[in-house]
Amino acid sequence: MFKENKVKLGIAPIGWTNDDMPELGGEITFEQCISEMALAGFVGCEVGNKYPRDTKVLKKALSLRGLSIASAWFSAFLTSKPFEETEEAFKAHRDFLYEMGAKVIVVSEQGNSIQGQMETPLFDKKPVFTEEEWDLLIDGLNRLGDLAAEKGMNIVYHHHMGTGIQTTEEIDRLMEETDPKKVSLLYDTGHLVFSGEDHLHVLNKHINRIRHVHLKDVRIEVANKVREEKMSFLQAVKAGVFTVPGDGVIDFKPVFEALDAAGYEGWFVVEAEQDPAIANPFEYALKARQYIRETCGL
Repeated sequence: MFKENKVKLGIAPIGWTNDDMPELGGEITFEQCISEMALAGFVGCEVGNKYPRDTKVLKKALSLRGLSIASAWFSAFLTSKPFEETEEAFKAHRDFLYEMGAKVIVVSEQGNSIQGQMETPLFDKKPVFTEEEWDLLIDGLNRLGDLAAEKGMNIVYHHHMGTGIQTTEEIDRLMEETDPKKVSLLYDTGHLVFSGEDHLHVLNKHINRIRHVHLKDVRIEVANKVREEKMSFLQAVKAGVFTVPGDGVIDFKPVFEALDAAGYEGWFVVEAEQDPAIANPFEYALKARQYIRETCGL
């Protein structure tokens, strides 16, 4: 399964140290994080807040361990701030990733987002874009796509819990109204299942737009509790709603089969933000690596 050397397997540092909640994994160093990624058998990663921003320093640290950068998260504020503010920050982010050899830039619209609010109920207070905000978002993303193309790169949009692009309907509209030459999709299994979407339907419908994949599993009993008890996104993460592939409710075999049949090329990035004091990140990285090898041969 999968053409040789066409799909690379990475892992996100958020399992070791959480950007949104620095108290999770605060004691874990950058060096421990990337060393354990390599030991677990991964060849790449995304970028966390403890990573050095000096590209020479970062390249040396990663190359010593046989790792490269797959991408990194970018928060856009196209619906809530002047485009120029997002543009300036995006160019700096793009240039950093370009220097690190990444081909895609992960973009998520954070205008009105509640994902970083500790006490805001995730499902009851989910933002919904107005028509004016949709226009700003679509136009802004197309323009960011142009800026990425200047460096031969692509933007991949990350649908995300607690934001204006979370549901199947919202993803469908985003894909319909953005220029397919300028805006691609990041497919995240965990966020879709947590939201209550049919992740395989979204995968098959938009498979030709998918240029980046996050492999994230869900503990469904925690997801149900989040709805019932009106918990926030950050509270859900602390409660362990996410885990690595093979440890939750999702069967990844049909996901891998569909992507293989479509000739997917690019990165698979394991991403499972948990409390590292409860879920040892190295142990879970090994668990994910074994499951992926057994399920799709990578």
